Amino acid sequence: MNGRGGIRGAIARYRGRDIELKTHGQLEAMRAAGALVAATLAAVTEHAKPGVSTGELDALAEQTIRDGGGVPSFLGYHGFPASICASVNEQIVHGIPSPKQVLADGDLLSVDCGAILEGWHGDSAVTIPVGDVDPADLALSAACRGAMEAGILAVRDGARLTDVSHAIQEACRAAAHADRADYGIVAEYGGHGIGTSMHMDPFLPNHGEPGKGPRLRPGMALAVEPMLVAGDPETLELDDGWTVVTAAGGRAVHWEHTVAVTEDGPWLLTAPAGAPDRPGA
Repeated sequence: MNGRGGIRGAIARYRGRDIELKTHGQLEAMRAAGALVAATLAAVTEHAKPGVSTGELDALAEQTIRDGGGVPSFLGYHGFPASICASVNEQIVHGIPSPKQVLADGDLLSVDCGAILEGWHGDSAVTIPVGDVDPADLALSAACRGAMEAGILAVRDGARLTDVSHAIQEACRAAAHADRADYGIVAEYGGHGIGTSMHMDPFLPNHGEPGKGPRLRPGMALAVEPMLVAGDPETLELDDGWTVVTAAGGRAVHWEHTVAVTEDGPWLLTAPAGAPDRPGA
């Protein structure tokens, strides 16, 4: 039998034959889902202040998504109990929101959010400074965001998948050099294909040599999402089965956008409604 299993399936995935291709109309539908995610993250960012719990932010996110006609894609996903991932300080990703986790001045909060609208997924993440944050933490977040933006610019027709990975890696290295800092790329987690499901082929590493993997074609959509830590990037998963933290206790940040491959360059599907969504065009 042919399909996703075995050698033939592996070859198909490597060459990009298993990657979902969307029509322009379907990408427009993803753009609507992405705008809803952007609106949700904007609401969460506005309310993320000292004294506010991550549980409150989760409730706000769910209400915003549902008011926009969508469904939170994280809620219930493999048993995840919330509508956002809220990762604070040394937490890298998949942090579970809680009314007991109250934000304090100087915290770094990474919020990952997904929504389904008319069957199409949007997925994006931001890192939010809470109150008065250490300049080194702000620089770490800026480095991660810059790496994401470098990766987005590499999402172009005819490029190879790892051209995006390499762009992220090199931007991280350049930022570390410029900041005279030790930034570690989290290797175990990365971006992914997205469309009719939240996580699809291909897996997008955040580091690596260019020129490898499937060739990018119009109609593909990728979630580009580097995660960067201060110092050693080794990770641990907590006993809750979800929250991933830095093993050495260093601060962590996470930025993500959903991006489509088009003949006219990358299309930022999770940009806010009305904002420019054609970076580098």
